[in-house]
Amino acid sequence: MYYLGIDIGKNNHEAGLIKGDGIHVGRSFRFSNTEDGFQALLSFLENRLPEDESFSIGMEATGHYWLALYSFLLGQGFILHVINPIQSDSLRNFHIRQQKTDAVDCFLVAEVIRFGNFAETKLANEDVLALRNLARFRESLKDSCANYKRQVITLLDQVFPEYDQLFSNLFGESSKAFLKTYGTPDQVIDVNTKSLATLLRKASRGHHSTEKAREIKSLAARSVGVSFCAETFAFQIRILIEEIEFTENQITEIDKRIKKQLAKLNSVILTIPGVGPATGAIILGEIGDIERFSNPKKLVAFAGMDPTAYQSGNYTGANNRLSKKGSPYLRRAVWMSAVVASRSDPVFKAFYDKKRSEGKSHGTTIGAVARKLLYTIHAVLKSNTPYEVRLDTIE
Repeated sequence: MYYLGIDIGKNNHEAGLIKGDGIHVGRSFRFSNTEDGFQALLSFLENRLPEDESFSIGMEATGHYWLALYSFLLGQGFILHVINPIQSDSLRNFHIRQQKTDAVDCFLVAEVIRFGNFAETKLANEDVLALRNLARFRESLKDSCANYKRQVITLLDQVFPEYDQLFSNLFGESSKAFLKTYGTPDQVIDVNTKSLATLLRKASRGHHSTEKAREIKSLAARSVGVSFCAETFAFQIRILIEEIEFTENQITEIDKRIKKQLAKLNSVILTIPGVGPATGAIILGEIGDIERFSNPKKLVAFAGMDPTAYQSGNYTGANNRLSKKGSPYLRRAVWMSAVVASRSDPVFKAFYDKKRSEGKSHGTTIGAVARKLLYTIHAVLKSNTPYEVRLDTIE
């Protein structure tokens, strides 16, 4: 039995072949992430492998760079094992020198496959994969939007530090309309009250008008913001507000597609407390096939919400943190869902209150609620039955 390990890179991959006893078969082979490179890998195998010798192929799930090669080799009829890079890194720590090169890494991947005790990364079906891509894209746009908002706040802190007194929602429709048109105190002072009131009335659908316009002009006249580079500040604020609006519209379009994709899957995930379409899409997309997780503890570990353990001799650590080794998308979605569930669902609220009464902090308690929620998610998806309130599960 032979084992081929492939270290994945963006432009080039590295392949290393070992025998069943761990002996390396020649040097590693580098090939490009192209059709020609993939054909070169087939020639490498043909030249290095004895005739009729069985072999197994393993590769790391590095970003998205492994997908093209995986698709190609799968099309050739090969059986593939895709592993998390953490597993090969753990094997590296076994070696004294702990070298980190592509040539070394490909043989480490082959060793992991040879030992056989590894967890595989598997592609979900097309519908679930589409949902995961949409959900991850939505999260990236949300992060971009949040970054734009932070930049607007930074600019306002310099040019109009009193601005946060004017609107309850800094990025509500009225505020955004104002900032796109009059970004600095100087611009506000120069405009007449009637024009400003008309803008506010239209943006707020009649909620704000002349009184708010006068309040803004009065505050602008007394502002201690910087007076230099006013046009540049106003330009930056306008562009950022436009970016926020554009990104929010994109998120709305994604939400529509997510809703359709969830309807196609007809999952019971939305019956679980605290789980809405956005978080449900992330949870389903990241989990994929629930059958990958034989018990809920494995799902908790995949989310990186299992506590780390430290024990040496007579010492046992008391303040253990989350491992955070799994999917950050799943962990974030479950955490947000746990916050909602701890307030809205009688079972999770009672569980939250119980932990708080034991002296646990809010963050620690939400972590416990999130782990309980993952147990619930596992049970609901495994049985494919809607969630039901059961007060006897509070413990």
